[in-house]
Amino acid sequence: MTSSLIRGRPRRATAHISLRVLHTVVGGLAGLVWLVLPWMTISSDMPVPATRAHPAAASAAAPQQDGTSTVDLVLPLVAVGAAAVVAGYGYVRRTRRARTRTTPGGAPAPAGPHAPPLSELDERVRVLLAEADDWVRTSREELGFAEARSGADSVAPFLRAVRDAESELSAAFRMRQQYDDGVPEDETSRRHALTGMVGRCQEAGRRLDAEAAGFDLLRALGTADGLGEALEVAEGRFRALAARTAGAGATSAGLGRRYGSTAVEVVTGHAEQAKDRLVFATTRLNQARQAADMGADEDAARHLRAAEGAIAQADVFVAGVERLAADLASAAGLVPAALTGAEAELAAARTARTDAGDISAGELHARAAHADLVLAAVRDEVTAGPYDPLDALRLIVRGLGPVGVGREGVLSVAASLVARSAVAEADAYVMTHRGAVGSTARTRLAEAQRLLAEEPPELPATDALARRARELAERDVRVRGNPLAGAAEHESGTAGAVVGGVLLGPPSEGGPPASFGGPRTHVRRAESGSPDQGLRRSPPDRP
Repeated sequence: MTSSLIRGRPRRATAHISLRVLHTVVGGLAGLVWLVLPWMTISSDMPVPATRAHPAAASAAAPQQDGTSTVDLVLPLVAVGAAAVVAGYGYVRRTRRARTRTTPGGAPAPAGPHAPPLSELDERVRVLLAEADDWVRTSREELGFAEARSGADSVAPFLRAVRDAESELSAAFRMRQQYDDGVPEDETSRRHALTGMVGRCQEAGRRLDAEAAGFDLLRALGTADGLGEALEVAEGRFRALAARTAGAGATSAGLGRRYGSTAVEVVTGHAEQAKDRLVFATTRLNQARQAADMGADEDAARHLRAAEGAIAQADVFVAGVERLAADLASAAGLVPAALTGAEAELAAARTARTDAGDISAGELHARAAHADLVLAAVRDEVTAGPYDPLDALRLIVRGLGPVGVGREGVLSVAASLVARSAVAEADAYVMTHRGAVGSTARTRLAEAQRLLAEEPPELPATDALARRARELAERDVRVRGNPLAGAAEHESGTAGAVVGGVLLGPPSEGGPPASFGGPRTHVRRAESGSPDQGLRRSPPDRP
């Protein structure tokens, strides 16, 4: 059965068009019959017997016959005119919707001899998903600077546009996840599903494009006043972030000593990469100030946006260290209670009777024995010295899962903490390396975020998908990363900078500029480099 996400709008749109055509034809035929019928009765040659009538009665009958003839002629004309109006209205509305439609409802997926191969359409979808995700991420990034200057009320329309785009993109990623899982199975339906993903991504981009001009007016970076205020906001955020970056390095080192190197592996080098971004931002802010002083507002705005992109990425790195410190502290305090709760639930599961539909007593005993081994290993790790509390909680939750317990109480809290931390880590990695991360990693991340938002959330599956997304994203960076490329050109100012092991190149290298907008507008300021213009995106990734 085809998913409702895949069926979507095309069939409803076709049904609506057919219904309108049917209404128009029926109305026209009814009007034509009504128009012809009176003439058929008027031209009758049947003899009418003469009757004697009173003169007054005859004179009164004449106007009545004339009036009846007029009504017989006018009403059909009105009916035909009404049918024409309805048909015209339907045609105009259908034409307008066809011109503005960006979802796949405008036409069914091509499936004829001239249709592109399924593999070609699949590759297009992979690239488009990654690009659409970049539009949304960079739009939200710049939106933060606009809100800091103008306030939440001023950016409300643009925030709605970003949320609408996120909703469309989330649906596209959900369809992609189902597609990767083999749903639907037949080629025609799979082609239709890919077309639906294209439509969703295009609608997300259209929503952002529609608000890009208004967003530019809000920022007013083409004016001296607007540019000056935006520079003050960026410089203020830069100074606050520089202080936090210094603390992030010390925090990361302290976490390593307390919990071991494995616990802080996900944020290793974050403080250094944040500093690299801030160095990049310093250069761009100085160039923006100099250009503004010389009256070159356009150049100043380009440098400012590049600096804002660097500042936003540095913030992600620093926030990652701070978030991990909080998560590790919470996990360390939760491990003893999780061990105690797991043992209690395990004992209760052993004594509970197994119904006919549940697992057998032997299977339950085997699973409980494995859970005992897991709990014992965690206890040994806790007492042996520095350990990763988040990983300890993950082991406890996974060990108790096959027994069918742990959905409530302290184990549920532990599972939630582990899942949310994994999703946040994967999202931060994609955010700071999005120039190189392909659609497969983004799809797994989007699915993890969807599962986390469900009620009740599917916590173990969320954790597994988020960790897989992080692995795929790291693989993409290793495969596509070339931090040494262009280093020599950078010395002469013709290529991007190598920042934090990632090549930060000009827009020609395929990275998205830090601008609010969709496919038609996000490149309108692409003349200057930006830290999120990362690595050149390779051909579409494969699962």
